[in-house]
Amino acid sequence: GGIFIDDVNLKDYKIEDVRGLMGIVTQESILFNDTVFNNIAFGMHNVSEEDVIEAAKVANAHEFIDKMPEGYQTNIGDRGTKLSGGQKQRLSIARAVLRNPPILIMDEATSALDTESERLVQEALANVMSNRTSIVIAHRLSTIKFADEIIVLQKGKIVERGDHDNLIAQNGIYRKLHDLQSFA
Repeated sequence: GGIFIDDVNLKDYKIEDVRGLMGIVTQESILFNDTVFNNIAFGMHNVSEEDVIEAAKVANAHEFIDKMPEGYQTNIGDRGTKLSGGQKQRLSIARAVLRNPPILIMDEATSALDTESERLVQEALANVMSNRTSIVIAHRLSTIKFADEIIVLQKGKIVERGDHDNLIAQNGIYRKLHDLQSFA
């Protein structure tokens, strides 16, 4: 067996090409003491203001950015200290959207958020994940409920796989986790 990306064996790619195919949004947003615009456009050249604004809209970030004193030219402080957790996440998502990678990896992207921030980030992620391969690592099952396929790991091994409804019907580990989180 092998791993293929768009019908090309992963072994046939250079490592820098593989990196270019992927975008990542993690629990801890990586932001810089710079403007909103430069944080979203980080690592990209010749990016237009329209492209950054469109990415922010997809990430449900445009509205709060537009209300900032200098909009997209507002400095967000070291590591985004002038932003809430949800705002930081939405900027990270906007950066991933702007790069438009065919593969998006999200590692606990909503785990540290309050309910309202999670809802906004979930909506943003739903926009971003359409029409691309998305790998979502999550303990909070609401993050993965609408995934085409969910893989449940236990001690590094696959113990269940299927969509949400299928896994609920199996009445296994996923169902137990779901019931515990629904109860909380």
